[in-house]
Amino acid sequence: MGLIIDTNVFVRWERAGQEIDFSPWQHRGDAAISVITASELLVGVHRADTEARRQKRSAFVEAILSQIPIFDFTMEVARVHAELFALLTARGELVGAHDLIIAATAKHYTSAVMTTNTADFARIPGLEVIELEA
Repeated sequence: MGLIIDTNVFVRWERAGQEIDFSPWQHRGDAAISVITASELLVGVHRADTEARRQKRSAFVEAILSQIPIFDFTMEVARVHAELFALLTARGELVGAHDLIIAATAKHYTSAVMTTNTADFARIPGLEVIELEA
């Protein structure tokens, strides 16, 4: 078992100026991110509204990307994603495309998802969701 970290957890920590610390959850196994989280973090760098903020955000993101394992969107993850998408669509319970990729990654690796967005992830059957409290 492990822990897949949603993008919004890092955004919250960056905005609060907090250090990245997964020690309270180390009993769950290693922390990792989906490749889509890496992309979302990099988008944040490109969208910074000042050069100073871009540089600061870039340093924060690059530290994450160099320290935390990144799980690719593999064919195995794609199969889980397709199954989840079909199930949720049939129920009329759509989840954002990126969140669904993160959820599929977590399910494939039998990991929980840590997020500040529990509403969307709670719709995913069999997915353990851990809310990062404010």
